[in-house]
Amino acid sequence: MLRTSVGFATIGLGTSICGAALVWLLLSLQGLPDSLGPGRWAILICAIGYVVLALVVGAVWAGYLQRRTVVWFLAGRSPTRQEAARALRIPVDLAVVSGTLWATGAVLFGVLSAIFSTWFAGLSVILTIVLGGLATVGLTYLAAERVARPLLSMSLKVAGPRGATTVLTRLVVMWGLSSGVPLVGVLFLLLPPNIDDGDSTPSLLSLALIGLVLGALATALFARAVAAPLHRLRRVLDEIRAGRRDVAVAIDEPGEIGMLQASVNDLARGLKEQERLRDLFGRHVGKDVVQHVLEHGISLSGDVREVCALFVDVADSTALASELPPDEVARRLNRLFDVVVSATNTNGGLVNKFQGDAALCVFGAPARHADPATSALRTARAIRDAVRERGELDLGIGVATGQVFAGQLGSPSRLEYTVIGDAVNEAARLTEHAKQVPGRVLASGPTIEAAARSERDHWTEHEALHLRGRPTPTETWTPES
Repeated sequence: MLRTSVGFATIGLGTSICGAALVWLLLSLQGLPDSLGPGRWAILICAIGYVVLALVVGAVWAGYLQRRTVVWFLAGRSPTRQEAARALRIPVDLAVVSGTLWATGAVLFGVLSAIFSTWFAGLSVILTIVLGGLATVGLTYLAAERVARPLLSMSLKVAGPRGATTVLTRLVVMWGLSSGVPLVGVLFLLLPPNIDDGDSTPSLLSLALIGLVLGALATALFARAVAAPLHRLRRVLDEIRAGRRDVAVAIDEPGEIGMLQASVNDLARGLKEQERLRDLFGRHVGKDVVQHVLEHGISLSGDVREVCALFVDVADSTALASELPPDEVARRLNRLFDVVVSATNTNGGLVNKFQGDAALCVFGAPARHADPATSALRTARAIRDAVRERGELDLGIGVATGQVFAGQLGSPSRLEYTVIGDAVNEAARLTEHAKQVPGRVLASGPTIEAAARSERDHWTEHEALHLRGRPTPTETWTPES
């Protein structure tokens, strides 16, 4: 707050002194003080008095225009929308105050010069003061944007950057300071009314130096106001490109740059929301399914794959539900499914769906698998061992191999990725019998034949079973205890 207050005071005093010095220099170059005769001392005293009066009036006027801004800024609270809109007008308000005071001074001293000398002298004084006023107004506008940055930042959070100062406005002001004022001064010296009939080289040289100084100062203010936020934007965009989504750039610039800052923040939030939805989608259907949908789109289609299906089902689930509270049953099922998901993901499979107290796992769809049978059998043993070690639930696991349809089913408004085929049904039927065998796991003969020898060594032949709905017996294998 102190830094901002001192900054505003410095703007008012510094720009006024610079403008007055510029006016005095231009008048001296034209020889106007000598042409005014004895009245020049009266005009000088009036000028000093007017400068002091203008500083006081300007401070009071600017304070009146921004009195509400001072209240919430000193209180350290966020502004309302109306207060924020008013605060965003600080550079314009200060420029208007400064321009009005300079215009009044130009008329006043032009009339006094005409009274004590000629109307040519009065017109010359008016044009000279106007040039000094334009330079002061331009510097005040650019410097106020810099000093008022804390106020503008707080206001932009409420009102937004739209409708505020634009880059075009800054460019016009910078052009006026660096080119407009000096070139108009050159024309003023070379065209009538021309008070000084002597050598104009010193005057032109002085105007060139003034143009260089004002241009350098205006360019520095403009470059800092534009380059600094763009540099911050580039740094944030680099972080977004690197994968970070929890980044944001402070909206501390009005106009197009502020809108660009807001757009970058919207981009980061949008990407973060997309990743959150993708993560949620992946948790519900599996990351392989998400990748499949992103690559092939959403459609009622699929293909036939050779897969290995693994079905897990809790034994005596009806009795379990009658003996335990529902929330305890849910907790035990969640611990079981955590084991199922971990073991399946470790071996490159997909947990396709949860069906109450059962789960269907697929190896070979949607992503192709180099050895689905070996991975499925290894997963079955890992699940069995982990659940047996915990001792909370009893279950049965069935593993079968065959061709299935793997794709999206449903309607255009509600889809589900699933696998349909004899291998899935066979795995479910094997699960029913597996609940009765000591090893709690049964695998079909084709699955054992398709597995690697290192995995087959863990299995022993069980017996041929008549599975419900199948016309011929099915050879079954169970893992060694």
